[in-house]
Amino acid sequence: MQSLHHHQNSISHYPSPPSNNGVAVNVLGQPIGVGQGSPGSASSQIITPHWQQQLLKCEMIRASRSPHHRARASAMASRTVTKSAIPITNPNKPPSETVVTKDSDGLEGAISPSPSGETTTNGANSNVNHPSSTVAPVAEAPRPTAAKPPENSWSSLDMGGVQIKHLPPTSGLFAFTFLINLYLNHNALTTIPPEIARLRHLELLDLSGNNLQTLPPEMGMLTKLKELYLFDNHIASIPPELGTLHQLQTLGIEGNPLEPSLKAIVQKEGTPALISFLRDSCPIPAPPPPRSLRDLLAPGERETLLEDPNVEVFSVLSYNILCEMYATERLYGYTPSWALEWSYRRDIIMAEILKHQADFLCLQEVQTAQYEEYFVPKLGNAGYEGVYYPKSRYKTMGEADRRLVDGCAVFFNKSKYQLVEQHPLEFSAVAMQRPDFKKTDDMFNRVLIRSDIAVICLFENIETGTRHVIANAHICWDPKYSDVKLVQVALLVDEVEKVANNFAKYPPRPPSDTPSTAKPPPMYSDGTKIPIIISGDYNSVPGSGVYDFLANGILAGDHSDFLAHSYGRYTSEGLRHRLGLKSTYAGIGELPLTNYTPGFHGAIDYIWYSTSTISVNAVLSEVDRRYLEKVVGFPDAHNPSDHIPIFGEFRVKPPRDAQARPPPVFPNPSHA
Repeated sequence: MQSLHHHQNSISHYPSPPSNNGVAVNVLGQPIGVGQGSPGSASSQIITPHWQQQLLKCEMIRASRSPHHRARASAMASRTVTKSAIPITNPNKPPSETVVTKDSDGLEGAISPSPSGETTTNGANSNVNHPSSTVAPVAEAPRPTAAKPPENSWSSLDMGGVQIKHLPPTSGLFAFTFLINLYLNHNALTTIPPEIARLRHLELLDLSGNNLQTLPPEMGMLTKLKELYLFDNHIASIPPELGTLHQLQTLGIEGNPLEPSLKAIVQKEGTPALISFLRDSCPIPAPPPPRSLRDLLAPGERETLLEDPNVEVFSVLSYNILCEMYATERLYGYTPSWALEWSYRRDIIMAEILKHQADFLCLQEVQTAQYEEYFVPKLGNAGYEGVYYPKSRYKTMGEADRRLVDGCAVFFNKSKYQLVEQHPLEFSAVAMQRPDFKKTDDMFNRVLIRSDIAVICLFENIETGTRHVIANAHICWDPKYSDVKLVQVALLVDEVEKVANNFAKYPPRPPSDTPSTAKPPPMYSDGTKIPIIISGDYNSVPGSGVYDFLANGILAGDHSDFLAHSYGRYTSEGLRHRLGLKSTYAGIGELPLTNYTPGFHGAIDYIWYSTSTISVNAVLSEVDRRYLEKVVGFPDAHNPSDHIPIFGEFRVKPPRDAQARPPPVFPNPSHA
C-alpha cells in the first residue's frame, strides 16, 4: 500500500490551469474537448472556470493510470527534484522510502512514511489557494473540541493502477481510519462497499478509471472530503445522500454518462452548487425511535412514591435550541437549507419541549425576538411562565440588533411554582466586582471580552412551600479558553451559594396562604438545605476541569485547564464549593453525546443537582445509535438543533431533622 507525503504532489494542490481564451488545455497546451474522451463537450461551447478545472483535473487523472503512479511520483519528487529554495529538513528523521506491500486481502499497495512523522489535516483556511475554491471556505461550527485522525506516520495510500477487481467489505483497508488521501483509480472495480464510510477523515478519494455504475449512499458520511474523483466510470446518477459532503470542492464527473441536468449544474455553477441541490432534494429519512424515559427506580420504589402523598417530585429539561442567527448554511452546510429555517425548526423544538411536561425548562440560545414572539405565547398557553436574559453584548446595540441577541430562558409550571426572585449573572460584570481580579491582566484580556451569561431563579412550591434554586447557564464555547470556562463556572457556583444562603433566611409564606390541612413549610438553616439545580450548556466534556470541579467540589489552582493564567484566589488557592453536586446522568454514565456534528460529538450539556436534598428518579435515554450511524450530524429533518434535550425527574429528600428557623431576613426589593 503506497502512502504519499500528504503535502507533496497531491492532485488537489495543482496550480490554476493554463487557459487559452477561455478553453481548457491539457499539460501539452492542446485544447481539451472533442476527441479526448469528453462526451457532452463541444469546441464551440463556452467553458466556465468550473468546467475548465474539471477537464484539467480529468486529464491529469488520466495521466496517472500506471501502477502506484502518485506514490512513485511523490517518492521521485522528494529525492530528485531540484527546488528553487534549499529545503529545511529534520536531520534526525531518516529519508522516506517506498515499500511495496500487500494487505490481508492480497491487495497490492505501497507506503512511504511522512517526512514529519505526523498526519496533517487541512482546515478551512489552509485551502485558500485551492484551484477549485469557488466559494468561501466552509467554517466549522463552534465546538469544544474537533475530531482528529488517529495518529499515524503516513496518511495517504495509493492502490491505483494495479487491476483490483473486488474490494471486499472485510478488507483491512477500512481499518485505516487515519487516511486522508486514498487512490483506487484505474483498477477494475465494479462496486464500492458501504464500509468506505468508516474512513471518516478522507479529504481526497480517487475512484477514476474503474467500472463503477453506482455509488453507495453511505459515502455521504465522508464529510471531510474536499476532492472526489469519479472520472471515466459508468455512473449515470449521484445518490442524493452525497449532499452532506458540504466541504467538497471538486466532484470529478467527466467521462461518465451522468444525467444531463446534474452535469449541467457542475458545468455552470460548480461542485458546491450540485452538492447543495443534492442536499436539499434528498428524501427525508425515517425518524429515529423516540427517546424513552429510563427509570432509575425499582418497580416497588416507583409504586411507593406514587402512593406517598408527602413525596415531592419535579422534573427539569435543559435544551440548547440553536438560535436562528447561528443556524446558517456556512456553519451547518450538511443540513438541508429548508431544515435550517426557523419556521421549520421552531415547531419541532416546541413539540420536543412540551412532550416531556417538565416543571422547569432551561433553554439556551433563545433569541430575544423569539422569546417574546414565540416562546412566551406558546409556552404560556401550555401553563408556563418565563424568565429571560440576553447575553451582555445586547447593551452595546441598537434596538433592532438587540432583538437578535440570544440568551438563557427559564420557564416554570405556574400552577405548581411561584417565582420568588430572578438573578441574571453576567460573568464579565461579576468578575469586575471581585477585588482579587481587578489587577489581573488575564481577566481583562480573556474573561471580560466574553458576553456569556447565566440566570438564577428562586422558586417556591405553591402547595408545600418547598424552595428550589434553578440555575441555567451557557458557558464559553471556545476550546482555546478552557481557563475562561473554569472562571465562569466558578463564578456561577459562588453566586448560587450566595443566593441560596440568602434564600434560606427568607421568612415562610404567610399562614393565610397555606391551607389549614397542609403541613408547615420546610425550614432551611442554610442554602445547602435547599434543593438546587444547575443546568445548561457547559461546552465541557467529562474529565475536563469544569466537570471535575462541579462533580468533586474542588480543583487545584494549577490545573492544566487554567492554561497557566492568573485569576486571583481561583488560581492561587484553587476552586471549592460545598453544594454536593452530581450530574443527573452520572449514576448510569453520561450520555454518549448531547451535541452531534460532523466535527464533534460528545456530552457537553448537564443537569447538576444537590445530592443532599434531591434524588434522581428517571432520565431521558440516549439517541438511537443505529440512527446516528446513518446521519452525519444535527440539525437534520428530525432534530432541530445540534444539541439534544436532556431531562431528569427528581424527588425532594425529606429534611433529616427539624431545625429552629433563624430570625427572618427580608429580601432586598432591588433583586426581585
